[in-house]
Amino acid sequence: MKRIFITGFALLALFQTRAQNVPTDSTAYKSRKLKLEEVNLVSSYYKQDGNNSAVTGGIGSEHLTDIANTIDVKLIKYGETGIKHTFDIEAGIDHYTSASSDMIDLSANSSASSSDNRFYPSLTYLRENEEKGRTLGIGVSSSTEFDYQSFGGNISFSQKTKDRNGEFTAKFQTFLDQLKLIEPVELRTSGGEGYGSANRNTFAGTLSYSQVVNKNLQVMLVGDVISQNGYLSLPFHRVYFTDGSVHQEKMPDTRLKIPLGIRASYFLGDNVIIRAYYRYYSDDWSLKAHTADLEIPVKLTQAFSVSPFYRYYTQTGTKYFKPYGEHTAADEYYTSNYDLSKFDSSFFGMGMKFTPLNGIFGLKHWNTLEIRYGHYTRTTNMTSDIISINIKYK
Repeated sequence: MKRIFITGFALLALFQTRAQNVPTDSTAYKSRKLKLEEVNLVSSYYKQDGNNSAVTGGIGSEHLTDIANTIDVKLIKYGETGIKHTFDIEAGIDHYTSASSDMIDLSANSSASSSDNRFYPSLTYLRENEEKGRTLGIGVSSSTEFDYQSFGGNISFSQKTKDRNGEFTAKFQTFLDQLKLIEPVELRTSGGEGYGSANRNTFAGTLSYSQVVNKNLQVMLVGDVISQNGYLSLPFHRVYFTDGSVHQEKMPDTRLKIPLGIRASYFLGDNVIIRAYYRYYSDDWSLKAHTADLEIPVKLTQAFSVSPFYRYYTQTGTKYFKPYGEHTAADEYYTSNYDLSKFDSSFFGMGMKFTPLNGIFGLKHWNTLEIRYGHYTRTTNMTSDIISINIKYK
C-alpha cells in the first residue's frame, strides 16, 4: 500500500503565519470580531489482523490498514449583547486498504474494492449566554465513500446550575444514510456494474448531567436512546448454511439501542488525575455489553505528562449470529459477523503530552503535542494497533 500520511506538521507554517497576526488579549474586553480560537491537527495510523472476516462468511483474513487525517478549527466572536458565538469547522479524510473487502469478488487481487477513501466534513455552531449559563447548538455533517453516503444533523441545549457546579445537556442527532448494494460476486444476477441502493436512518437522543462534587471530584451521568431503521445488513457479507449454500447477510430492519454510562474524574493532588468510565449497553437484538475504562494522567514536569489507559469490554452477542456453516434455512435472520458475536476485549496503551513554555519547535501558539498508542486484543483472535499525533494551536 502506498502511504499518504499528511500530518499536522505539513500545515505548521501556514497557521504560524496566521498566529503572528493574532494579538494577545490581556484585558477583560471581549472582541466582537471573529477570531481564531483553536486549531487541532490529528493524524493516525491503524492496523488490524484476524481470521473471521464477515465478507467470506466468518472465516478469512481481517487484515486492514487505515490512515486518517483531520483538521478542526474553532472560531469565536461576541455579539453586542455579550452572547458568545462559536463556529467549529472540521474536515477529515481516511485512506484504507482491506483484504476482506477485496474478497467480495473471491480473489484478493488488488481489485477496486481492496481500498477506498472516506471524506467527512462537519460544521457546528454554538450560541452561549455566559451570564445565564445557557448554550444552544446546531450542527451538520456528511461522510462519503464509494459505497456509502451519510448526511447528519444535530441540535443541543445546555444549562448550568446557578452555582455553576452542575450542567444539564440534551442533544438530538440524526443520520440519513444511503448504501450501494454491492453483492458477493456469485450472488449477482447480472454481469453489469450497476448497483441498487437502500436507505438507513439513525435517530439518537442523549441526556447528560455533570456535577462538580468538590474540589477533587467531578462526575457525569449520560444516557442515550438510539433508533435505527432501514437496511441494517451489509450486502457484501456472506453467510454459509449447513448445506454449503451461500447467502447474503440478513438482519431486521429496525434496531433500538440503549446505552447508560457514568464518568468520574478525581484530582489526586496537583499532578495526578484518575479518570474512570463505565457503560452498560442493551439492544433489541439481544446484545448486551459492559465497558469499563480507566486512565491516569500523571504530570511529570511542567511541560510533560503521561497517560496510561486500559479499557475492558464484554458483550453477549446478538441472537442472530452463528459461525461459518452453522445457519439453516429455518433461521429468519442470519449473520456470521464476529462484531455481533460473544467476545471480550482489552484496549491498553499510553499517551504522552508535551506543552513546552515556548511552544512546539519554538512556535509559541502551537502549544501542545500529544502522541497516543493503543493495542487492542479480542477473544475472537483479532488484534489491532493504533498510533495518533495531535498538534494544537491556541
